[in-house]
Amino acid sequence: MKQVMDFIVRANDRHGDNYSVLKLAPAKGTMPRVLPGQFVQVEVPNSKTTFLRRPISINYADSHDLWLLVRRAGAGTRALCDLPEDTHLSVVLPLGNGFTTDVKGTALLIGGGVGTAPLLMLGSRLTGAGVDVKFLLGARSMSDLLQLDLFRQTAEVHVATEDGTLGHHGLVTTHPILQSDEITHIACCGPMPMMKAVAAIARSRGINCEVSLENTMACGLGACLCCVEDTHDSGNVCVCTEGPVFNINRLKW
Repeated sequence: MKQVMDFIVRANDRHGDNYSVLKLAPAKGTMPRVLPGQFVQVEVPNSKTTFLRRPISINYADSHDLWLLVRRAGAGTRALCDLPEDTHLSVVLPLGNGFTTDVKGTALLIGGGVGTAPLLMLGSRLTGAGVDVKFLLGARSMSDLLQLDLFRQTAEVHVATEDGTLGHHGLVTTHPILQSDEITHIACCGPMPMMKAVAAIARSRGINCEVSLENTMACGLGACLCCVEDTHDSGNVCVCTEGPVFNINRLKW
């Protein structure tokens, strides 16, 4: 059940100039149950210009901790990336529907840019359940790959960089692992063109595939209708309540 909770910034781990991992702890009580792929709405504290909460994917969560990987983009996320330790944050969570965790065979988890955020927790849950997991992480350059050590501690990692500075030289959609006969399930999050290309490959190969959409969200509760996506079975639905994770067979892509 979603709730508003007060958190304290326990650490702000900066990754280069554009990313921060906010490691939060509940100010009191314990974390509610969270599923990989769900998200939160974060209030930007003490801001005179950012009135709406910001939707952020859950990077990691357990009964005592909540990690949010934030990309410095607009005024709101810039303020979040610069938060000092011991700042109090108001957070609405958990929101949306997560990835499928009842997976058989080999799961390939594909992330591009900051879209890798929810895959760390998903990979951890799947490996803990005995699923064979492989990560495919993409970025413009080696310096843009996030939390690579943590991914490598979780499961086998494959990398694609557009400039060839690490791993496969090119986009994730051209990586040879996508042609492996081992893969029975794909979970993907990242830029829309990348997800659509991965979905097309999955369809052509008959592989079950889920994607996490990053449509613009304002309320996170299905009231503002900013984030609608057209589906085969239900017409236009709110990504924040019906998603953000969808099986590609539902989407009119």
